[in-house]
Amino acid sequence: MKKILFFILILSFNTNALASVKQNIINNLNNIENLNFKFEQNINDKIETGYCIIEYPKKIFCEYDSLNKKLLVSNGRSIVIKTKSSYYLYPIKRTPLNSILDKEFLLKKIEKLEPRSIDNKFINFNFLENENEINLFFDKKSFNLIGWQTIDIYQNLSITYLSSITKNLKLKKNLFKLPDRN
Repeated sequence: MKKILFFILILSFNTNALASVKQNIINNLNNIENLNFKFEQNINDKIETGYCIIEYPKKIFCEYDSLNKKLLVSNGRSIVIKTKSSYYLYPIKRTPLNSILDKEFLLKKIEKLEPRSIDNKFINFNFLENENEINLFFDKKSFNLIGWQTIDIYQNLSITYLSSITKNLKLKKNLFKLPDRN
């Protein structure tokens, strides 16, 4: 009987601790207008790095550390991926970034989801939206978004890690203007 009572007490403590962390993640996300960060992206074992800026809702600007000067830009409606030799334009609705870059959507989703602790350092929320499985990862101490895992539009597993995160900086006015074709 004592073992059962102890187990229930421990389970209750872990559930309350995760609920508190979840609320802190929600509070932190609520106070973010934009994020600046370095990233490492792994798509089918091809690793790319660079720097991104997210402005909610649905805007992103990323410069890749690549010789072909790859850019990824969303103005909230469309996404452009541009290199020296190519130019791809997609409606944001067709990509998992439609959900990831929508703070209000994320807040509503996280509110309903059960958090999962990973290695007692990270908190994970997993959901399916418009046939896209999305895994979000938050740091358990800072409550910052530190990455996501999705399946991209070509059905590739895409894992993105964030580092050197800063919040709510003053941004250039036309930063999220879609670049012209080559």
